[in-house]
Amino acid sequence: MHELSICQALLKQVEKIAADHQAHAVDKVVVHMGPLAGVEPRLLQEAFPIASAGTVAQRAELLIEKLPLRVRCGSCGAESDAQPNRLLCAACGDWHTHLISGDEMLLASVELLK
Repeated sequence: MHELSICQALLKQVEKIAADHQAHAVDKVVVHMGPLAGVEPRLLQEAFPIASAGTVAQRAELLIEKLPLRVRCGSCGAESDAQPNRLLCAACGDWHTHLISGDEMLLASVELLK
């Protein structure tokens, strides 16, 4: 389960942010994640309490906000939402598309307690 190691890396960032702001605890961690990020949200949620034990985020809530999968068409230039298994242009139906977003996992915000 690589979600545990992802949580550990995420918590290193959270702990640095908390230390930089002299916070004694973290209340909430918000992550933005696309459907092609290669991370299973449910498993990340399950790994978070294990990884956060003994850290400033041990009582924090992990909130995962899903990002849309967006593509740009190489034929007509349109940008549109797509499905993970159908990266087709919504305007013309062409399959010559380029991924704009949907493969990222970003630490969006951290709510600190001082």
